[in-house]
Amino acid sequence: GQNRIFCLIYFFCYVTKSTSLWEFPLRVGNSFARSFYLGGMMAEVTGEIRRLLDPILASLGLSLWELDFRKSGPRWLLRVFIDRTDGGVTLEDCVAVSRDLSATLDVEDIIAHTYTIEVSSPGLDRALTIPEHFDRFAGSLVRVKTFQPIDGQKVFIGRLLARDGEKIAIELETGTRLEIPLREITKAALEVEF
Repeated sequence: GQNRIFCLIYFFCYVTKSTSLWEFPLRVGNSFARSFYLGGMMAEVTGEIRRLLDPILASLGLSLWELDFRKSGPRWLLRVFIDRTDGGVTLEDCVAVSRDLSATLDVEDIIAHTYTIEVSSPGLDRALTIPEHFDRFAGSLVRVKTFQPIDGQKVFIGRLLARDGEKIAIELETGTRLEIPLREITKAALEVEF
């Protein structure tokens, strides 16, 4: 028989930051998928998930902000952060993506074990994880944490000025311009402005 899991959808409202929850059943697992996945081909699995997810998002007028598939404690967790460039993500968007992705993954059968899917918007304090994120949010207030100290500190808050190739420029609250190589950034996110 096939394993069953529950798909959880977390929707983070842009204004209230409240959380709503729905559950959907999902079936997974066959021997080919099991050997494919457990053979250590994580990049290939996430690439396959993204290949299946992209047309679903495009059909709903959405885009992928971030995809994360990893073991979280005793369970596997597939986190999908979706975005809409011309407005906010709705609860209905999260439900539709979860439903369609769950059905597609069930048919394609590329994940060999039980897991949980979480679909949400990236939120107001969204993480900036790829170069294009920095391009899109030039002019926004950001918090950047680096691996190594720069001028004696590792956490910087400032206005994101631009990305130039493999580095970003931010203007600190003191008015100082600071350039940070992307490879030195351990974490970056938007700061919520009120």
